[in-house]
Amino acid sequence: MLCRMGTGGWRMPIVGSPHGSLEPYPNLSLAELMVGSIDRWGDRVALVDGVSGAEYDFRALGRAMQVVGGLLRDDGVEPGDRVAIVAPNSTEWIAAFLGIQAAGAAVTTLSPLSRRREVEQQFADSKPSAVFVGGEATTVVRTLWGSDERIYDMSSVWQMVAQGGGRSTSVRTAPGGDVAVVAYSSGTTGMPKGVMLTNRNLVANVHQLLAPGPLDDSSVMVDFLPFSHIYGMVGLMACGLVAGARQVVMPGFDPLLFARLVEEHQATNLFVVPPVMLDLAQGLEGDWSSVTHVMTAAAPVSAHVVSAVEEACGARVYEGYGLTEASPATNSTMCGPVRFGTVGQPLPDTLEKVVDVEFGRAVAFGEVGELWVQGPQVMAGYLNAPEATASAIVEDESGRWLRTGDIVTMDRDGYVIIRDRAKEMIKFRGYQVAPAELESVLLEHPGVADAAVVPVRVDGGDGEIPKAFVVVVPGTDLGPEEVVRYVSERVAPYKKVREVEFIEAIPRSPTGKILRRDLRE
Repeated sequence: MLCRMGTGGWRMPIVGSPHGSLEPYPNLSLAELMVGSIDRWGDRVALVDGVSGAEYDFRALGRAMQVVGGLLRDDGVEPGDRVAIVAPNSTEWIAAFLGIQAAGAAVTTLSPLSRRREVEQQFADSKPSAVFVGGEATTVVRTLWGSDERIYDMSSVWQMVAQGGGRSTSVRTAPGGDVAVVAYSSGTTGMPKGVMLTNRNLVANVHQLLAPGPLDDSSVMVDFLPFSHIYGMVGLMACGLVAGARQVVMPGFDPLLFARLVEEHQATNLFVVPPVMLDLAQGLEGDWSSVTHVMTAAAPVSAHVVSAVEEACGARVYEGYGLTEASPATNSTMCGPVRFGTVGQPLPDTLEKVVDVEFGRAVAFGEVGELWVQGPQVMAGYLNAPEATASAIVEDESGRWLRTGDIVTMDRDGYVIIRDRAKEMIKFRGYQVAPAELESVLLEHPGVADAAVVPVRVDGGDGEIPKAFVVVVPGTDLGPEEVVRYVSERVAPYKKVREVEFIEAIPRSPTGKILRRDLRE
């Protein structure tokens, strides 16, 4: 831990990891890192299709990586291009991801639940040169793509590999600063933005996550968290491949299938979100005796839920923290002795400080402020958004800092407690929901004069739900059911408005900013 003194003598603590440094990180692209794992683990089973039971060893993944990468290059995808994946989890998803990396392109992902508006917006910003598609969004994506060229059916990826013949590609050696993934996040300022994560960012974060353990080649994982989200992509998929773990892949969360797969495959490591923690705490039937570690993230979990899960599984529950802009992980309770109610200490080579939001200076231990993070996992910036990048990244005499937007306190040992949500973000069942995005949809309705969306805490596993406050255009007959329907047709299901209240005026500051706190109260 580092502590510095300000000009007035007040303490400016900068806290590091108890694990010390892992520097230097391998000077490899993410694709090269994966090739190393494939060579190392060879004929060990890497992936199991949780529905069909089909198994794929690491060599099969290596072959898929070469064939898919060669197909993309033959079809004109150039290094530095972006290739989209819009599909639910599958073993094919992982094969496609690796092939895109082998071709030297960057992966950009969308939720398979995305609606037309969301796909249009992200494609307009990221301008993908090819797309892999599957699941509910297939029709929408194919319609918007408007061509049969460079659009691939995710369900046929293994068939592509089998028919690949002599097609293959050597894995491109990409500079560490090249962008490997453009992951869309609402960040701290509302509308979705493309987070540019470099090879160096991702290779570093994989090593940072694996350093505290306990994922290794004896581990068995059941992957239901979406690979389209950075948590699933890096924390599960990439870390599992590098560690040599066996990954049983589910297309999405189904409690009965999840329980069956954990028992059938003797899963050791569970990566979950709070709603699943609640399922486990409330007695989801299954044999959990093989489980040794449970990791939860995305939102706080109550003490009684943690205790109930530990009792049910006979395993320790760990919590973590991160954000898309940090590849994603920055903190974990695996880094030291577990302190309930915290998200743990910084990962190796991660520095953190807490900064007063109003005055922009670091505060003392125990005082409330915004968490700032520095480390090799911090993004290059936002795609096509230099102003947003300048707002999120601050450089001072102590380095290059990412402003997380989360309000926290930190103790002298570097344990962080999240005190408030990332500025105005809503956390629904582990998903990020941006009020500004929902407000923009609401304001497109001809009967809505003004609107604001705030989080409302609810009992059960949802955590927070989006509630809309709506000002109706005079003379318009508009009911709550119409508002809910209108929004739900234009956004993914997890984003939809779930409560509506009509009011005379939206409270705003003199500068026009919505006073959300007034609405929450």
